[in-house]
Amino acid sequence: MSSLPVYATLGEKIWHYLFRFICGCIFFFLIFPIIVIMPLSFNASPYFSFTKEMLSLDPAGFSLRWYEDFFTNENWLGSISNSFIIAIFSTLISTFLGTLAALGLSNPRFPFRTPVMAILISPMIVPLIIAAAGMFFFYSRIGLQGTHLGVILSHAALATPFVVIVVTATLVGFDNSLIRAAASLGATPTRIFFQITVPLITPGVISGALFAFITSFDEVVVVLFVGSFRQRTIPWQMFSGIREQISPTILAVATMLIIFSIILLTTLELLRRRNERLRGITPS
Repeated sequence: MSSLPVYATLGEKIWHYLFRFICGCIFFFLIFPIIVIMPLSFNASPYFSFTKEMLSLDPAGFSLRWYEDFFTNENWLGSISNSFIIAIFSTLISTFLGTLAALGLSNPRFPFRTPVMAILISPMIVPLIIAAAGMFFFYSRIGLQGTHLGVILSHAALATPFVVIVVTATLVGFDNSLIRAAASLGATPTRIFFQITVPLITPGVISGALFAFITSFDEVVVVLFVGSFRQRTIPWQMFSGIREQISPTILAVATMLIIFSIILLTTLELLRRRNERLRGITPS
C-alpha cells in the first residue's frame, strides 16, 4: 500500500485513512455473511446456528457429517455430475462462438458493429426470468426442453456475452503491426492466426472461458425452466433443499462452492497479470 507523501495536508491525511476505513467496512459487509457459513458447515447438530459447544470450541460440537452426507447422497452426486457436464460443454460452445464474434467485432471494417455488439450482450441485460421463459417456449417447440442439450445451449447463450466482452477487451491492446510484419514475410493468414493471434489472446480466451464456466455452474433460473429432474444441477438441488427439506448439507456445499470460486478468481487474476505482461503493461 502506498504511503502518504510528506507534503500531504491534515485534510488529505484524514481522508486517506477515512477512505480506507470505509473500504474496510464495505468489504466486511460483503464478506461477513459468507464467512459465517463456513464454520456452520462443521456443526455437529442439524441446526443453522452456532451451538454452545461450537462457541466454546468444544471438539464435540464440530463434525464432518454434512460433508460425508454430500459425498454419499445420490441426489447430490448426481447434481454435481450434471453441473460439471453442462458447464463444461456450454463453456466450450460459448468460448468458441464468443471468441469468433470478438475477432470479427475487433475489425474496424465490420459493418453495424454497435448493433451487433448490443445483440450479443443482450442476454446480460434482459432480466433472467424473461430470458428463461423465452427459452422454455423456444426449446419446448423444437423438442429440446427437458434435455441436457437444451440446458447446455441455454447456458451457452447466457455465457457467450462474457466471452465476447473479455476477448474484445484483450483485442483492444492487440498490436496489429505483428500481423502486418508476418504477412510481409510471407506467412499465410492461417499461420498468422494460429502462431501470432491465438498465443497473444489466449489469456483473454481462458479468462472468458472461466467466466462462462462460472455463469453456467451457478445458474439456477434457466435450468428450472428448460431442464427436468434429470438435469438437476447443484444450484437446483440447493434451491430444492431449502424449499423441501432444510439440511446443513447445503452449508457444506456452499462452503465448497466458495472455495471453488476463490480458486477460479485467483486463476483469473493470474491470467490478467500475464495478459498485461504480454501487452507490455506493468501488472497492477
